[in-house]
Amino acid sequence: MGKTKKDLGRMKTNIKNRIAELEQLVRMDPLHKKPAIHEELAKLRKDLTEYE
Repeated sequence: MGKTKKDLGRMKTNIKNRIAELEQLVRMDPLHKKPAIHEELAKLRKDLTEYE
């Protein structure tokens, strides 16, 4: 079953909110001591471009 416009809108909003949270954490970690945060941010940005 496909996703409705409402579902896609919610997913985009959730991804944008998570990106905003991670960007704050990434700014505090410029030396990449926590690579998982940087990888998740990159993945979410990629997912966001797919939904737009």
